[in-house]
Amino acid sequence: MRARSTRVRRMLAVLLVAACAPAAPASAHSSGSRHDVITWGASADRLGDAVADRSYRLVVRTSVAGDDLRIRLSNAFGDRPVTFDSVYAGLRRQGAALVHDSNRRLTFGGARSVTVPAGATAYSDPLPGRLPAATDLVISLHTPDAAGPATGHGMAMQTSYTARGDHTAEEDGTNWTDPTGSWFYLDAVSVRTSAATGAVVALGDSITDGWASTTDTDRRWPDYLARRLQKADTTVKGVADEGISGNKVLADGAGRSALNRLQQDVLSHPGVRTVFLFEGVNDLKAHTGVMAQDLIAGYRQIVDRAHAAGECVVGATVAPFKGWPEWDPAAETVRQEVNAFIRDSGEFDAVTDFDRILRSPYDHERILPFFDGGDHLHPNDKGMQAMADAVDLRALDCGP
Repeated sequence: MRARSTRVRRMLAVLLVAACAPAAPASAHSSGSRHDVITWGASADRLGDAVADRSYRLVVRTSVAGDDLRIRLSNAFGDRPVTFDSVYAGLRRQGAALVHDSNRRLTFGGARSVTVPAGATAYSDPLPGRLPAATDLVISLHTPDAAGPATGHGMAMQTSYTARGDHTAEEDGTNWTDPTGSWFYLDAVSVRTSAATGAVVALGDSITDGWASTTDTDRRWPDYLARRLQKADTTVKGVADEGISGNKVLADGAGRSALNRLQQDVLSHPGVRTVFLFEGVNDLKAHTGVMAQDLIAGYRQIVDRAHAAGECVVGATVAPFKGWPEWDPAAETVRQEVNAFIRDSGEFDAVTDFDRILRSPYDHERILPFFDGGDHLHPNDKGMQAMADAVDLRALDCGP
């Protein structure tokens, strides 16, 4: 649990004073010298069966600071409409408890309730006030009649909370007795900031999703990257982690493939300047018959679509995984061919060589034991930090 810092108390005072200000008109969010930028994101997928009369208190970590926060609620995998009749945003004190007087109601088109059709998303109205960077934001929402498939992100590596009935307006954690390791219905948070400020989206699999990092400590490699960006002299400040455990570039399975979710999970977010593509090991390690040319064709499609959207792409080499049960020499051959393309083709705007950073100097097909999370595929906290430290921050500061 994080202690309430002096910085957060100062920023909270600013937020509360600004609460009396009127909301900015919608047109202001895409004009003038300011625009919306994503400050947090998580890929949506099908997440079991929805439950009626259930509240969710979702803890997320912001990256870029800004004003007028907006959230995006997703019913992308539902088969019927879902209604949210009470939604609040606050700052976390500890556990499920919020900082006093920070919990504020969100509206949708001026209404307190919103019904999101099956397969759709909905943005909240801007919430006046300033949201600090590197802050535990808490979104509390209630669904009175949810049924059918729920939408959310399964492996959050962050404890959130659920409760029966509507407890969204409460700031104490008394009624939030059921912890959950998933984020339900929420898939993005954005803020309004300088038009010169942009964001990077990490598109990846379980390594990007943070598996083998320490839960509740924000030690995924995109988290370490966000901390570096906050301290750096760069206009890229926002980071969205769009990793899904088990995800593939080419085939649906553990979530939609990277190709099929690119629009929803990357290109639809505001203020994105750069796509950081680190994915492919799941395509080649499970004896699926995927060859280097297949993965390369998939990468090229992602690059072309990102470029068409005015965004640049940083490609990362596929990390070593010898010792994982599905490793074999054939998969290793494909990995080496794919990495040669990523390094040498010139088709990416920049390259980060995670293979070189993570591999053992004594066996380039294995992850360095110091970075090994224990299964010979997923890096531990030290490995995650080493990955983030290897990113050339100047390479992220590109695009429009």
